[in-house]
Amino acid sequence: MRTKMLCRLAAALTVAFTTLWGISCSDQKKPEPTKTEVKLEPGVFLVDHPERFKLAKVEAQDLPTLVKANGSITPDVNRTIHVTSQGSGRVVDLRVRLGDYVRKGQPLLSIYSADLSGAFSDFQKAAADEHLSKKALDRSQLLFSHGAIAQRDFEQAEDAEEKAKVDVQNTAQHIRVLGGDPNHPSSQIELRAPVSGTIVEQNISGFEGVKSLDNSPNLFTIADLSQVWVLCDVFENDLDQIHMGDAAEVRLNAFQDRVFHGKVSDISRVLDPATRAARVRIVLDNPKGELRPGMYAAATFRSRKTQPHLVIPGTSVMRLQDRDWLFHKESDQHFRQIEVRITGDTSDGMHAIQDGDVHEGDEIALNALEFSTAMAGEGK
Repeated sequence: MRTKMLCRLAAALTVAFTTLWGISCSDQKKPEPTKTEVKLEPGVFLVDHPERFKLAKVEAQDLPTLVKANGSITPDVNRTIHVTSQGSGRVVDLRVRLGDYVRKGQPLLSIYSADLSGAFSDFQKAAADEHLSKKALDRSQLLFSHGAIAQRDFEQAEDAEEKAKVDVQNTAQHIRVLGGDPNHPSSQIELRAPVSGTIVEQNISGFEGVKSLDNSPNLFTIADLSQVWVLCDVFENDLDQIHMGDAAEVRLNAFQDRVFHGKVSDISRVLDPATRAARVRIVLDNPKGELRPGMYAAATFRSRKTQPHLVIPGTSVMRLQDRDWLFHKESDQHFRQIEVRITGDTSDGMHAIQDGDVHEGDEIALNALEFSTAMAGEGK
C-alpha cells in the first residue's frame, strides 16, 4: 500500500516538472535572424532605385585611325627673311629688339661704315669726272661743227662721256646696295626692314662690330607669323596612316581648352636615325599672332583608313585625377566604376574608347557625374 502511494507521488511530480519546464521554455523569445550585411568590392555600387538613372549602350562605329605626335611651333620658312648688312662697320644705334614687330622700311639699326664712306668718295669722283667729260664733249661738238677737229676726236670725246656716265651709275648703285642714298652723303648705313613681321632672331647688340657679308651671320631674322608651321616627329610604324592634305588637330599647353585645325603640307622622306621618326609639317593660320614660335604642340592625325571603335556619349565619362571613368551596369542594382582611355570626339559628339573593360552592347550610366554625386550623397 505504501509502495503504491510512493509510485503515484513520483508520477505526479514528474508530470508537474514537465509542465513547468514547457511553460518556462515557451515564455522565452526565440532570437530573430540578423540581416546579412552585403560587402561590396571597391568600385562597385549597390543602387536601391536604379530606375532613377538613364542608361546608354556602348556602340561600335567605323572611325579613322588616330595617330598622335609631339612637336613645336616654328615660323614658316617661306615667310621668313634673314637681314644682313652689305657693309662692315660698328653699330652706333640699335632701334629694335628680339620679339618686336616691325613694318617694311622701318629702321632697324645704324652702322658707322668705312665701306660706305669709300663708296661716297668714289661716287663724288665719278661725278666730277663726268662733269669734266661733259664739258669736253660740248667743246668738241662746237669745234667739229666748224671743221676745226677731225671726226675721230669728236667720237673719242663722246666715248669718254659715256664711260663717265657709267661710272657715276655704278658708284651710285654701290651706295644704294650698302644702304645709303647718293643724294645724301653719310658714313652711316641705315639698315631697314625689308618686310613687315616679327623679329624672331637677333645676333647683334649695341656698339658691336659688323663684319663683311662673307663671314658675318645674319643680324636679324624677320618672320611673318600670320601663318606658322607645326613640326612633329612621327614614328615610322605610323607613317602609312598619314598622307599629304590630311586634316590634323593641334593642342597647345598655352590654350588647353582650344583645338587648332590645320593640314599636313609635307612629310619628310628621310628618317632621323636616332629616333626612327620622320618630320611631318602642319600649316596653321595665325591671324591674331597667338601662336608663338617655340610653343609645345600635341598633334592628332586622322587617317583615311577606318576601323571599328567602341563609342559612348560624352556625358557618360567622368574625368577624375587625370583619368577617365564610367559606370558599368553589371546587374539590376549593381554598377561598377571602370577606367577607360578616350581617344577623341567623333563627328556626332560621341567619345571613342581606346582601352577599357567594356564591350559593344554593355549598359552604362548616361550621366556619370550625376551618378557619382548621387552615390556620394547616399554614402555608398
